[in-house]
Amino acid sequence: MTPRRLGGVLICLAIGLYFAILPSHAEEAGNAAREVGGPTISGILVDPQDQPVQDASVRVLAEDQEPVAETETQSNGSFAVVVPADTLHASLTVDIQRPHFHSMRYELGADEVDTLRTGGAFTLPVHALERRITLGFWIAAITFIGMLALIAVDTFHNTLAALVGAAALFISSYLGAAVDSDFFIFDFERSLHYIDWEVIFLIMGMMIVIAVVEGSGIFQWLAYFAYRISRGRPWLLVIVLMVITAVASAFLDNVTTMLLMTPITVQIALALEMNPWPLLMPEVVASNVGGIATLVGTPTNILIGSFAGISFASFLINLTPGVLMALAALAIYVQIIYRRSYRHATAASPELEERLRKNAQITEPEDLKRAGWVGLGMLILFLFGDSIHLVPAVTALLGATALLVWIQPDVEEMIEAVDWTTLVFFMCLFMVVGGIQEVGLIGYVAELIGRIVGTNLTLAMVLITWLGAIMSMLVANIPFTAAMLPVVAFLSNRIPGAEGNMLFFALSVGAAMGGNGSLIGASANMVTAGIAERVGYPITYVDFLKQGFPAMIVTVTVGTLWLLFRF
Repeated sequence: MTPRRLGGVLICLAIGLYFAILPSHAEEAGNAAREVGGPTISGILVDPQDQPVQDASVRVLAEDQEPVAETETQSNGSFAVVVPADTLHASLTVDIQRPHFHSMRYELGADEVDTLRTGGAFTLPVHALERRITLGFWIAAITFIGMLALIAVDTFHNTLAALVGAAALFISSYLGAAVDSDFFIFDFERSLHYIDWEVIFLIMGMMIVIAVVEGSGIFQWLAYFAYRISRGRPWLLVIVLMVITAVASAFLDNVTTMLLMTPITVQIALALEMNPWPLLMPEVVASNVGGIATLVGTPTNILIGSFAGISFASFLINLTPGVLMALAALAIYVQIIYRRSYRHATAASPELEERLRKNAQITEPEDLKRAGWVGLGMLILFLFGDSIHLVPAVTALLGATALLVWIQPDVEEMIEAVDWTTLVFFMCLFMVVGGIQEVGLIGYVAELIGRIVGTNLTLAMVLITWLGAIMSMLVANIPFTAAMLPVVAFLSNRIPGAEGNMLFFALSVGAAMGGNGSLIGASANMVTAGIAERVGYPITYVDFLKQGFPAMIVTVTVGTLWLLFRF
């Protein structure tokens, strides 16, 4: 990698970090506005699902409809605008506008204006803005479906399909909006807010860690060790790999687990002279299922635990038995669907086994020891970092930096080991999914759930689980989970007997297991597919759908039965 290219990468990462922390600056600005003395009008805006509405324009209009003060709502939907004292001689109107919502006006009465004249503050009641369907709504929906179609038919590379989708949204938002404002979806800055930078930096950090550790020969040693345990029998080997992956995913996130397991599995498959996918596919679905058992196992659990205040122990107690049942059913499923691949796998010849054994030598023992200490520290931070609000992405970056400083490998080689194609795919995919969130499509789907279930607890649990699984398969589980959280909270308070976070556990099971249904359903799927493609074993969207969708049906069915039994 040339210095110019490395500099460009670092600049891109810096921009990503800048936009990732924008919300915190916005909140500070909102707090600062509240601390300013003088007449202040404040309030909170939410959407029909009670989620905060950010970046809404709030203007205070004088009697002649000229604006005398203005601001924007913050990430929590709140606003505070200071009205100049010399404009308080007549009636005032609060004008609120936001793309994809109907505008709203609030006329301040004489008593409210008098309160402001005395230097006091007036707080508007919480307002729920009504959605409006524009041309941008349909363009975002069609773009998303079109992106899925391009990926499904394998016309374009996945990353190119996502780039085309993101470009279509920007063409509509900028060129189309120049003709008709109804074409607008979001601007570039707003689109960056939808990118899950924690996922991006977690993947990047762990890729660097793996690149450093890989030079020690540990992956080859693990491949040989796993092969020796199974004695070369693929049907037993896949069960061993699934168990290891599921346990690891419960304590590491599933993306990290697959970043560690995929190279090992490829080594084993090559030794058996078989396509790696009959081993990789069971691993990745086991990873997505196993992560449900703990708070830190999946990104969706992190979202749910933070929103609902669910502890690590609560996830472990309430969901682990169901996870074990689902893994047992999954083991039976893979034995059936891949029986021919396992049966026809060629046992490694003595020469190949000897070559595998020689390749399993630890070539850099000192580097491995150092990596072991760093890895232990990362594991501790992954497990207990939540107590100090340390996100896994930061742990991954700290671990990567520590290894680079302590071992001092070729930095350019380590940076080039990062799969930038996969990272670009994730970023563009988050943008496209963010487009359908921005226009309210996911919100409409979530609102429909509340209307269907009414006060029926059993129906609510089953519907949240299965709709969560299906929607997570289509739109990726992280954004769908975020959209569903306020709906589940509303149902939990509304439906008799729904205490104990049971509906949140249903969302956890559906969102995580639903990610197994398609290639883009979970981040771990794309990471695994990207690594496999780099070593010459690509898998298409359709191929993954054929193998993953039945696995999703099996595991979600078992998960639903456990939830109904448990609660």
